Amino acid sequence: MDLINLYIAEIGQIIFAFIIGAIIGIEREFRSKPAGFRTMILICVGSCLYTILSKESSEVSPDRIASNIVTGIGFIGAGVIFKEGISVNGLTTAALIWITAALGMAIGYHNYPLAIVVSGIVVIVLFILEPVQRFIERFHKVKDYRIKIKDSDQKFRPEVEAFFKNNSLDFRLMKVAKDNNEAVYLYRISAPDRNYSKVEEFLINHKNVSSFDV
Repeated sequence: MDLINLYIAEIGQIIFAFIIGAIIGIEREFRSKPAGFRTMILICVGSCLYTILSKESSEVSPDRIASNIVTGIGFIGAGVIFKEGISVNGLTTAALIWITAALGMAIGYHNYPLAIVVSGIVVIVLFILEPVQRFIERFHKVKDYRIKIKDSDQKFRPEVEAFFKNNSLDFRLMKVAKDNNEAVYLYRISAPDRNYSKVEEFLINHKNVSSFDV
């Protein structure tokens, strides 16, 4: 009878982990992120299962299994982070993978109150704080521009910096490099009115600019 009750309790833990992973995964799926609905469920359930098995094992230390879970989740999280231009995407998804695994481990250790509270915090961060983030980003005055040009006579730099000064744009040249016989300039630009359309229009219409990323 004790063994049956143990199995029932463990099945309940797995179901609870399934529900928590599904709640987090719905948000990722809704936003079409790399790690979506099924991925989050599998991460939460898998972490919970490993934690349950670590408690039942008499040959392996539970601490070692827990540390290996964290290491394995780190590899999965790194797989969803990618660089696009000069921007890095996937950090939020990687952090969610990490905390979803932690929630699965908490459920595996029967720490339901903590799992519920943290899940509530995650839901608040994902659904409620996004408008707050967008509001804050409206006041973000700095943008980084990675500009690739065909500039054999090196006239572009004084020309573009004169444009910045004439339009009251604060700027800083962060880096100069060469890529496939093209010059690459990385500028950090601050527009007082947060209007960068004139910068992008200038770059689009410039005959020597082959491409630029923001």
